[in-house]
Amino acid sequence: MKKWFMLFAALVLFVMLVACNNQDTTKEEPSDDTQENQESTDPNAEMNTDAEIELNFWVFGSAGYETLAEEYMKENPNIKITINAGEMEDMHNNLFTSISAGSGAPDISMIEVSNIAKFMEASDRFYNLYDYGANDVKDSYLEWKWKQAESVDGSFQIGLPTDIGPTTMFYRTDVMEEAGLPTDPVELAAEIDTWDAYYETAKKIKETTGKPITDSPQLMFNAIRDQQQQQYFNENDELIMEDTVKEAYDFTTKMIQEGLIGQNELWTPEWGSAMTDGSYATLIGAPAWMIANVKANAPDAGGKWSLTTIPEGAGNWGGSFLTIPKESEYPQEAYDFIEWLVSPENQLKSFHSNGLFPSAPEVYEDEAFLATTDEYFSGAETARIFAEAAESVQPVYMGINYSIVDSELVTALINVAVEGADPQAEWDAAVDRITRQLERQ
Repeated sequence: MKKWFMLFAALVLFVMLVACNNQDTTKEEPSDDTQENQESTDPNAEMNTDAEIELNFWVFGSAGYETLAEEYMKENPNIKITINAGEMEDMHNNLFTSISAGSGAPDISMIEVSNIAKFMEASDRFYNLYDYGANDVKDSYLEWKWKQAESVDGSFQIGLPTDIGPTTMFYRTDVMEEAGLPTDPVELAAEIDTWDAYYETAKKIKETTGKPITDSPQLMFNAIRDQQQQQYFNENDELIMEDTVKEAYDFTTKMIQEGLIGQNELWTPEWGSAMTDGSYATLIGAPAWMIANVKANAPDAGGKWSLTTIPEGAGNWGGSFLTIPKESEYPQEAYDFIEWLVSPENQLKSFHSNGLFPSAPEVYEDEAFLATTDEYFSGAETARIFAEAAESVQPVYMGINYSIVDSELVTALINVAVEGADPQAEWDAAVDRITRQLERQ
């Protein structure tokens, strides 16, 4: 009986298998589209998470981001970051051409603060970083710095902050000593705490040493202008020059006419040589990154320079942002990288490695950072002085035509200083040229 039972069971199993096989072979095959849909929606389908993503990154200057990028790629092996460095003006021109054509822009681009308003006008060609997490890190940066890359209504953030350029007063200790003035940074700041005091000090230095208090009309003008909350334009891009800007211009030209300011134009060989010669007393309105310029122009003048706070509060000169053009196919990956790159921790690294002054105030609480001194600048506490300056800067709207106005006013100032031109006539002529250019925009 057992033998017959086993044979019967085997027969039943065979019949069932044949029936199932016939059902499978007669079932309608799914279409290619159906197969693809099944594959794409199958939660167990194998996903390729190790695919390499390449991010092209355009930079200018000597930011030193290559080292940090290498560190990020080690932590994120599926990300490859290619850095292309160029001159600032060329890079901005190439970027504007690329986004206008809709072709050739990188995944990430650095933009300098004086150009940010121009690119904000083309914000539809950039990703809004608020859509990728920027609101979560907004409070990590100085408010005035953040606002420089934010739309007026606060809805669009075009870039994450990198470095800043808070302004101070560099000075020659030997010239101050010759004039009978303090050489200690704290004591000198107390002596020159207002622009009126600066003017009186200028007269004293001229009488005792025969030297001007500063050598550049442009720096003198910039130092006062940059302390103002409104400069050339309001937020409606209307020209507003007759109040605070005119006051800065009049103060500067008054000092020029009294022989208290020299004639050197910025970035000229004469301007650089004067840093070595000690032919003036202060480099007024100098930002953090100017330290490198002074050392390069006057390598043997270490110990003859120091720095302290600027009268009546600091301004800002320079600094950049990291943006993501719309052509990038990987906006989230690009954002994740730049958020990491400009985090307080990595801004501190960039300060120590390349002198980029941090825009993240958390860094200002770091004891090692605050203890930073510079023997070239007579052992001054450079990081602390610049940090205090950074926290006193007022937000300012620059506008897309900022450079037009600035260039014409520099021309007027140089004409007054070098050619002895009438200040009011030069002002009127500059305003006329500015107005005509703006009408063509």
